[in-house]
Amino acid sequence: MVKISAADVKKLRDTTGAGMMDCKKALVEAEGDFDKAIDILRKKGQKIAAKRADRESTEGVAVTRVNADNTVGVAIVLACETDFVGKNEKFVALGGEFADIALNYNTKEEFLAADFGGITVAEKLVEQTGVIGERLDIASFEKLEAAYVGSYTHIGKIAALVGLSSKVDNAEVLAKDVAMQVASMGATTLSYKDFDPAYVASETEARIAAIEKENEELARLGKTLKNVPQYISMAQLTDEVLAKAEEDAKAQLAAEGKPEKIWDRILPGKMNRFILDNTTLDKEQCLLDQTFIKDEKKNVAEYVESYGDVEITGFKRIALG
Repeated sequence: MVKISAADVKKLRDTTGAGMMDCKKALVEAEGDFDKAIDILRKKGQKIAAKRADRESTEGVAVTRVNADNTVGVAIVLACETDFVGKNEKFVALGGEFADIALNYNTKEEFLAADFGGITVAEKLVEQTGVIGERLDIASFEKLEAAYVGSYTHIGKIAALVGLSSKVDNAEVLAKDVAMQVASMGATTLSYKDFDPAYVASETEARIAAIEKENEELARLGKTLKNVPQYISMAQLTDEVLAKAEEDAKAQLAAEGKPEKIWDRILPGKMNRFILDNTTLDKEQCLLDQTFIKDEKKNVAEYVESYGDVEITGFKRIALG
């Protein structure tokens, strides 16, 4: 029988990340052949992965990486089954190693086929499934390129990338602040101009129906009813719609007996209120139209404008689950 030294076991453990006893058993089975022992451990990982293929991997860690000149960024989720594993230091470090590799590839498929110490990333996932005992997966892969790319990660659960059109002064602060906005508020598109008219129409109908149904219950309880909007996006507020809204506001002021000479001081506030009440979809889903989380007196577009000649060219957001 071949004698297995502690140094051999440690070397195999350092190479594969497997437990000490698993490494020793593999070396014994392989009769001291290091490469064969690695193969034994990988086959064990394949068996465990096959058994756990139907398990949900909803926990894990979200990681971002940006290249040295801040022109390319990547965000990935290394997923596992439990929060206990997701918080493990070695697991988090593995996520970082994967992200370092992911930065060099454009698609998830290319990334999974990339080299990881002599095996592919996909094979490494299977190997580590055997080591950890939980199904591992790259649940998300997002890549972003721009003149300047910044990132933000929220406690390893949510990550965001933001691209700027130019590297202005304090670009790092701007990009991180907007990435934090993306992570926190979950915008799905940059501007209301990106919406499909059919989507806006169907969403308007659904939202109005939901509010009307809620108002029925509020009326039954004798509570104040919610305002039912006519519209939900700036995409619907044409010049004609805004002109009518202004005329309605003037008529209301006249009915209230307000002197016409002070209308100019009152109308801007009423129009702003009309736009606010009728652009709820934009506030929820459009990054530039959202209220800026660090200054509620501004929207994101206004915050970006404060940095001069720069625009948001794109963004990506990933999250566990």
